This record gives sequence, C-alpha cells and structure tokens, in this order.
Amino acid sequence: MPFIKVVKSKAYYKRYQVKFKRRREGKTDYYARKRLTLQDKNKYNSPKYRLVVRKTNTDIICQIAYATLQSDRILTAAYSHELERYGAKVGLTNYSAAYATGLLIARRALKKFKLDTLYVGQTKPEGKYFAVEDIEGERRPFYVLLDVGLNRTTTGAKVFAAMKGAADGGLDIPHGKAMKPFPGYNSQSHKFDSRVLRKYIFGGHVAEYMKKLREEDRDAYKRQFSDYIKNKIEPEQIEALWIKVHAAIRKSPESVLTKKPENPQHKRYKPQKKNNKQRKDRIKQKLAALEKVGVKV
Repeated sequence: MPFIKVVKSKAYYKRYQVKFKRRREGKTDYYARKRLTLQDKNKYNSPKYRLVVRKTNTDIICQIAYATLQSDRILTAAYSHELERYGAKVGLTNYSAAYATGLLIARRALKKFKLDTLYVGQTKPEGKYFAVEDIEGERRPFYVLLDVGLNRTTTGAKVFAAMKGAADGGLDIPHGKAMKPFPGYNSQSHKFDSRVLRKYIFGGHVAEYMKKLREEDRDAYKRQFSDYIKNKIEPEQIEALWIKVHAAIRKSPESVLTKKPENPQHKRYKPQKKNNKQRKDRIKQKLAALEKVGVKV
C-alpha cells in the first residue's frame, strides 16, 4: 500500500472543537458525570444528589452535591480531620476513618432534613449488607448516588468504605448485595465474609499490623506508629476507640465553625525584597567584613 500523507486543511482546523477544560486536564470523567447528573424532565427541576468521595494524602473528603446549569452546589460536607473532635486523633486517612467520615456526612445530612430520628441506620455495624427501607406513611429516605470520580473501583477501596459508612448512617445509596467492593469478598469463590469487613471498620487490620511490628521490629514500630505512641494508643484499644467515635458522631453530627485569627501572621519562605538603601548597606557590610579579614578590595 503506498504511503499517503494526511493533509489537514484549513477547513479541518476551522471546524476543530477542543474538549472541555476539565477533560483536557484529566480531572473529570464526563461519561460518568453525564449519567450522574442528568435528571428526568418530568421531575421538574428536583436535584439529583451525589455522594462525592475524594481522598488526599492527609484527608478524606465527603460531599453531598447536586448539579445546576451554572455549577455544582454543595448541600453538606464532612472531612476526616473533623474526627479529631470525636476522639480519633490518629489514623485519619485509613479505612476506618473513611467509614467514620461517611457515617458523619450521613448523620449530618439527615439532621439537616430532620430525618435523623426517622432513619437511624445500622447502629451496630457487623459488616453485613444494609439498606434503609421506606417507612409507610412517612417521608422517604434521602437518596444519593456514589460519585467515585477518577478513583480506581477495586475491592477494598476507601471510597467504598465511605459509602458503607453513609449507608449504615441512614442514607439510601444503591449498591449490590454481593458486597463485591469490600474487604472480605473472594473473587474466586464469589463469597463474602462479613467478619473481615467488620474488622476493617473498627481498625482491626491496623491493630494486627501494630502487634506484628511490635514483636518483630521495635524500631520500625516506634517509627511508623509514633503518633499512636504519643497519644498512648495501644493496639488492643483501637476497636474501642472507633466504637466511641461512632457513638459521638451519632450524638452530635453538626459542623462547628473554626475561629480564625483576625490578623494571621503568615510564614514567609522567600526572602523579603530589599530597597535601594538596604542593598547599598549590604554591600558596605560585605566590604567591611572583607577588610577585617585582610582582603584588599
């Protein structure tokens, strides 16, 4: 076959349409977003709510959002760094923290709509499938869809831990009864062990590793779990810690505004720019220092 050079004419470039900015930046999956935000016309502008879960190196972020023609609007949000207020001082990015953050946003959203007493959720999580059911003659449960963004939807991912926390907290989130995304699911036998998921919810996997490292390598244990040692948290206390955190969240899920200083003093990492007089003085100081040493300038 002869070589054919593809010549793109002026007409091609005139008609070329660039993709959306967030697609070019690789930030938004518009194929998924379209299906999560499009609402039926016969629902008359009623919002379609999404549980948006994102994680960073230092935080887990949960938001309940809905789309408008102008932008996305955030109904309520919860962050894993808020768990310090409820008694969790360490491990704020692990699986247990993701579950607790999901529980926090669920209770916070339900309290906002005055549904918290109607839909209590799973007060004693055992790692089993749970979904809220409609109560006849009452308002329906708050329905949201999980938005994972660009996160990999692998078995044991933290985005599903937040979803499980929100589902146990009383939100109506559609997910499969097979429990495939959670720790404890065996892809070969196609069976789910709820005890494994329960262990992860209450930090059992962290406690196991702490015990193992404490016995095998004491120095590594002190290095990796320095925050736990600083807060005097032993591996045997972790499950009780998370049980207390869940109880505290259910008791008071409201957000608390942090007081910011009126005149904050920000750190300056760059040297401050000198004016003309300061620069000349600096030259004089350098010359004086050289003369003192005995260097002729």
